[in-house]
Amino acid sequence: MGKIHAAITAVGGYVPDYILSNKELESIVDTTDEWISARTGIKERRILKGEGLGTSFLATNAVKDLLEKRQIDPATIDLLICATTTPDMQFPATANLVAANTGMTNAFSYDISAACSGFLYALNTGAQFIESGKSKRVIVVGADKMSSIVDYQDRSTCIIFGDGAGAVLLEPNDEGNGVLDSILKSDGKGWVHLHQKAGGSAKPATIETVMAKEHFIYQEGQTVFKFAVKNMADVSAEIMERNGLTAESVDWLVPHQANLRIISATSERMNLPEEKVMLNIQRYGNTTSGTIPLCLWEWESRLNKGDNLILAAFGGGFTWGSTYIKWAY
Repeated sequence: MGKIHAAITAVGGYVPDYILSNKELESIVDTTDEWISARTGIKERRILKGEGLGTSFLATNAVKDLLEKRQIDPATIDLLICATTTPDMQFPATANLVAANTGMTNAFSYDISAACSGFLYALNTGAQFIESGKSKRVIVVGADKMSSIVDYQDRSTCIIFGDGAGAVLLEPNDEGNGVLDSILKSDGKGWVHLHQKAGGSAKPATIETVMAKEHFIYQEGQTVFKFAVKNMADVSAEIMERNGLTAESVDWLVPHQANLRIISATSERMNLPEEKVMLNIQRYGNTTSGTIPLCLWEWESRLNKGDNLILAAFGGGFTWGSTYIKWAY
């Protein structure tokens, strides 16, 4: 028997029904379809509507989709990790709510917060439990209701984000497939360029913070763009080099769907053609922790056992990273 790796053995996903198009945004804020498309590659995004529906609703539906497709008893899941920047509440963890909603009576669960890199961080954390033998079945879900922290009067941010969730099941594999390598990075000095000003313990919510719109996303677009282009491309090229991968041997780049220009810069650095890049930003926008698993969900039928995948992300914090996966089914 070979070394145990954590292999993805099932995927699930969920996006809300409501479509917020660029045309509709033209009636809300001073922007145009052409301006948004040229700068981001986004044509529309999904928005979760409904009283009392939060990130756990998105994540629950993605996990249910996974469980139903694989016909898995939720009681056999050992661990559920939820990557999210928009938890339902400060506590309990959104993962706790999802576990309860889906009948995971034997799983322990918790959240990971690393902005747009959250799914990669959570995936690698879950993989450690599989590789160590502590767990046999781990579900990692990336989910965000970004519309809950977007100012729809700020044209620089409201055009970018959408709501959605994707989930993967990790199980042991001794055939050489699964999560094979990762490079994960962070630089806390970058927080000033991308953050939420109020609502945490350093600046709790007050009437003043709400009126000043400090509970919405604050982003210095150009600075974040420059950091993302360099670091996401660098780390993707680095993981290829240290694993002896070439543009020919990489089957798919699975990039965080932040901006089409960032994705293009990353694929160019890797010398990958467009047909090897998973891209759905035009339909869903940036769903933060949800983008990478949503790509896997949509491309599942086109993946083959043994395919080499490079996952790459960059997010607030700053956080970034890349993961090399050999597809297991």
